[in-house]
Amino acid sequence: MTSATPEGTPDDTIFALASGRGRAGVAVLRLSGAGAGAAITTLTRKPLPEPRRAAFRALYDPQNEEQLDQAIVLWFPAPASFTGEDVAELHVHGGRAVLDALSAALSQAPPGGCGCRPAEPGEFSLRAFRAGKMDLTEAEGLNDLIEAETEAQRRQALDQLGGALSGTYEAWRRDLVQIMARAEAMIDFSDEDVPGDLIGDCRSGIESLRQEIAGHLSDNHRGERVRAGYSVVILGAPNAGKSSLLNALAREDVAITAESPGTTRDVIEVRLDLGGFAVDLADTAGLRKASEASGAVEREGVRRAEARAASADLKLLVLDAEGEAVLGEDLTRHCGENSLLVVVKTDLVDAHKITAWEDLGKATSSVVYPLSSKTGAGVEALLKGLEEIVIDQLGRRETASLTRLRHRVALEECDAALARAGSYGGGDVELLAEDLRLAADILGRITGTVDVENILDVVFGEFCIGK
Repeated sequence: MTSATPEGTPDDTIFALASGRGRAGVAVLRLSGAGAGAAITTLTRKPLPEPRRAAFRALYDPQNEEQLDQAIVLWFPAPASFTGEDVAELHVHGGRAVLDALSAALSQAPPGGCGCRPAEPGEFSLRAFRAGKMDLTEAEGLNDLIEAETEAQRRQALDQLGGALSGTYEAWRRDLVQIMARAEAMIDFSDEDVPGDLIGDCRSGIESLRQEIAGHLSDNHRGERVRAGYSVVILGAPNAGKSSLLNALAREDVAITAESPGTTRDVIEVRLDLGGFAVDLADTAGLRKASEASGAVEREGVRRAEARAASADLKLLVLDAEGEAVLGEDLTRHCGENSLLVVVKTDLVDAHKITAWEDLGKATSSVVYPLSSKTGAGVEALLKGLEEIVIDQLGRRETASLTRLRHRVALEECDAALARAGSYGGGDVELLAEDLRLAADILGRITGTVDVENILDVVFGEFCIGK
């Protein structure tokens, strides 16, 4: 979506395929706008069906009167519809020829067509937002629900669609309005005796609100990580067995493996579902000094590996069981609380050698997972360990977590405005009131209760066409 106002006008009647693309038993075409009812009567040659009651209708080409398909027709008159406008749905057979013929009939201008236009990405939801059917956080929750791949993503998106975030932010905004009322009272009645310590009440309310916002922000980016995926990166020396480990954890041949070192030059990713959470597992080029890399391509691969490691939630440091039980320089700097030692190729060594690696883990305060990618021994233990870590860090909270960077940035700006407001003395009531108004407006921008035209294209541009 290139702008908050799509091509055409908001008065246009729009249509789009609301179901998945490709051949299917049933496809759903959705229409919205003042002309939706006329389009349906043109296609069916019959009066509109009873609202919210399915009706079986034949569909005809308005130009040559040839039957196009048979459909289930649903009619949702305004304002009791998803968009707040007149909405219709055509449940038709999902063949490409049927959809192409219906799209052509809907797109053509009357009298030879229905006078509708194809919808832009997110335009149905944008119209719902403008009609007050949902706020911005709920619209984002709807898009996340459509995109959800795991149980945790589904739960989080459904909570947000149900108003979990907007309820929190609107409650804070109402609290701010109460504080603002006290500040305005001090301004309006500055020459009179105002009962109570209003400036003290303002400061107390501001501090209480700042504590709630701070608690909301200090969630270790939980909501964003649930939505985007928990990042795990595999690091190790060239030919240490990183790609084989990736294939073993993914249970498929995602990466090419070979005896020669340097096979992996770029970052190779696979998504896992661990405990209902999305986990992005990335294989990287073998780490070694730039002077030892065999050419510009390998140097770039090492650079990308280091960059991915810097942003990862967890690092798997891969060590060859046949080697000496020490951490090399390249891995030592990555060893820490957010790393695990994974000793691979254990099928090639005896138990004494594995014990040496376990002793290294104790010496470095690291958890060690010995395994064989070839035989599968130890793979399930590592997957279980990863699942426990992810659940521990991202497990469901009692309160809703913010899910987007724009929420976080806005709340940080709101807190800064509140911090300024709380620092003013009794002689600066006008400045205090102005920063309180600014903080309230910032909260309103998150949910869309104040002017947000400049961010609508960003929010709804992420949507698929037909939603």
